[in-house]
Amino acid sequence: MSRLFRWILFAGLAFANSAYAQPSSFDFALIGDMPYTKVQEKEYQRVLAALNAADLAFVAHIGDFQFDATPFNRNPSIASMPCVDENYKAIFDSFQSIRHPFILTPGDNDWSDCWPLAAQKVDPLELLGKLRRMFFPEGKSLGQKTIPVVNQSNDPAFSKFRENLRWTMGGVQFVTIHIVGENDNFGRTPEMDAEHMERKAANIDWLKKAFAEAKASKSLGIVILTQANPGFETVWPASAKTRYFLRFIPRGETIPSKKTAFGDYLQTLAEELESYDRPVAYLHGDTHIFRIDKPLYSRKTNRAFENFTRVETFGWPDSHWIRVTVDPNDPQLFRFKPEIVPENVVNRR
Repeated sequence: MSRLFRWILFAGLAFANSAYAQPSSFDFALIGDMPYTKVQEKEYQRVLAALNAADLAFVAHIGDFQFDATPFNRNPSIASMPCVDENYKAIFDSFQSIRHPFILTPGDNDWSDCWPLAAQKVDPLELLGKLRRMFFPEGKSLGQKTIPVVNQSNDPAFSKFRENLRWTMGGVQFVTIHIVGENDNFGRTPEMDAEHMERKAANIDWLKKAFAEAKASKSLGIVILTQANPGFETVWPASAKTRYFLRFIPRGETIPSKKTAFGDYLQTLAEELESYDRPVAYLHGDTHIFRIDKPLYSRKTNRAFENFTRVETFGWPDSHWIRVTVDPNDPQLFRFKPEIVPENVVNRR
C-alpha cells in the first residue's frame, strides 16, 4: 500500500469518525388550542396534513383539543359537542392519523371546564380518568410511530398521574407537566380544590425530578411542555413590571398584581434555574398568542434567566404550528420557527 493511499485512507476514516461523533439536529412540532369550532376543524385537518408532510421527530399538542363548554352552550351550532365520547374518539383518531410519534398534555377544555355543559351531564373528574386511560398508554407515546416514555404513574406515590411523561431524545430531556388554564382548576368546589392540590404536588415533584435527571445525565437542555399560561408577569420584580405596564397605566397608579394558583410552579421553576445553566424551553398554550420571550426572573439578580425561553403556540382562531429545531451545535440549543399553513391564512382572503 502506497504512502499516499494510506494517508487518504487515514484521512477518510478520521473524517468519518469525526462526522459520526457530531450530534445531529432534529425538529419537532408544537400545536395546541385546536380544534375549537367547525370552521377550525377543517383548518386543523390542514395542519395535520402539513405535519405529516414534514420531517419531524415527534408532534406535541399542548392541550385544549376541543371547544370550551360555556361558549358552546351559548351557540351549539358553532362547534362539535365537547366533553362527550364521540368527540374524544374523533380527537383520538386525529392524533393517531399522524405518522410521527404524538405527545399530548391535557388542557382545561379537555376535562376541568366541562362541568357547565348543558346538553349532557358530565363529571370533570370522571372525564379526567377517561383522558388518562384513553390518551396515555403506559410506556409509549401516541401516533402511528411511537417512542418510549416514562409515565409518572410508575412511581407508586403518584400512581394515577400517567399523563405526566418524560423521555430523552438527542441528549435533551423532555417532560410534560399537567397544568391547566382557568387557575389550574382551583377555587371552584372542595372536590376540585382537592384534585388541584394533589395534582400540583405530583407536578412539582415531576418537575424537580426532570431537572435532577437532566443534571445527572448531563443533558444538553430541558424542554417543558404544559398547557397553562402560568402568568409569569404576576411574579415579576417591580422594575420589570413598571417597564412593562408604563405604556398602559398612568404614572403613579398601582401596577396590577394578582395571586394565582400558578405561583408555586413559577417559584419551583425559578429555584431550579438558579442551579441549572443549560438551555430550558417552556412550551405552552392557553392564551392563544404566539410569542417567544424570556419571562422568568431570578430572585438573586432580579434579571431574566438568559437560558430560559418561553414559547406560546398558535391557538384558536389561528390554525398554524411551530417548528422547534434542536441543534446541539447551536449554543442556544433551540430555534423556533412559526409554520404558517397557507390555506389557513385569513388576511389575504
